[in-house]
Amino acid sequence: MLTNLVKFVSRTALIKVPISNFSSAPLILSEERLQRFRTTETDCSNHTNEHIAQFYKISEEDRKKIFLHGGIPKTFDIQTKTFNELCLMIRQPSVDVINCLKQINYSKPPVKFVLYGRKGSGKTLCLAHILHYAHKNEFLIVHIPWLGNWMRRCKEYSNSETKEGFVDLNLDAAAWLLHFKTQNAHILTNPNVKTTVEYIWSKREITPKGSNLTELIDHGINRVKYASNTIVALCNEIKILSTNGIFKTLAAIDGFNAFFYPNTRVYTEKKEVVHPHKITITEGFLNLTKSDWKNGAVVVIVDEIAIADKDQLSYMPRYLLGKDGFEHMDPFVPIFVPDYSKKELTSCMDYYRERKWVNDYPGLDEEVEFISGSNPYRLMKVCAPL
Repeated sequence: MLTNLVKFVSRTALIKVPISNFSSAPLILSEERLQRFRTTETDCSNHTNEHIAQFYKISEEDRKKIFLHGGIPKTFDIQTKTFNELCLMIRQPSVDVINCLKQINYSKPPVKFVLYGRKGSGKTLCLAHILHYAHKNEFLIVHIPWLGNWMRRCKEYSNSETKEGFVDLNLDAAAWLLHFKTQNAHILTNPNVKTTVEYIWSKREITPKGSNLTELIDHGINRVKYASNTIVALCNEIKILSTNGIFKTLAAIDGFNAFFYPNTRVYTEKKEVVHPHKITITEGFLNLTKSDWKNGAVVVIVDEIAIADKDQLSYMPRYLLGKDGFEHMDPFVPIFVPDYSKKELTSCMDYYRERKWVNDYPGLDEEVEFISGSNPYRLMKVCAPL
């Protein structure tokens, strides 16, 4: 109760108290200071350690191509619409991954990165930065915006017609196929992106060998009952085509540990809980995160929020992935996403000032730093209007 009262009073002070009530002169953002928290370098390939803590703008065109169907947290997405622009802060974890993606040997099995950190530390936005880089550098992107939605809030589920004991999430699968098609439209037009085997769906429905990958995707979107199996087939085709050098692939999954958390909210007809490994689409994505292919990379996020509240005891990868998940990803590169540094918090507050999101007064930064604990999500909530 006391904590909530402090937050209420502090947030009211940030938004409601006029600057004129303070004897000190208001802080004014100079052009030099504005240049410190913004960068005009919008090409992700050129982002280096010199750009850390600066904001860069993603064009509306790129936003529609990459994040139209997910990839930006809901609360942050609302804020970007209010600000009338999508700006991401350039942070050390995403710069580190991007630098690795530039230098790794793609003739070897995929390098795997596991992003982890406390709740609200900005893992998803770091992944968004990496996705923007992948899009600009002609990677085929296999992106799950939030796996927890499938395992804990799926639209519907039904028994698989092709695999006994398995469950399909066909509406979610069809929506994801549309997301994949939107993100990779520029690559799917390549005439060499063709299926390597024939797929027989029924007596009358066949996807012939040598069909454009778009035909396979469209079949899953238009014939929803086959959407889950289409994803499994698509992931297998991506591995083959990537290994053959047709394109480079980036597999990016947010909430990846949900694949290994047994207590889903998907049930059988007998109301028994279905393990993630008995959900059809799981097969496709776990297949894509193995080390038996090349010309690609894997970036996943492990997050406490992807599992039930009672089991959110640690944010460390070993705990969240469990023994099976840890062995599945091994070897991988752990990437810790910390809360804001002093420089990042100041940069974020300067951005809010520029957007007229907070009324400024002396000591504001120190106050919100104390209240939010420098956590990016809590900082955003503290500075939000009541």
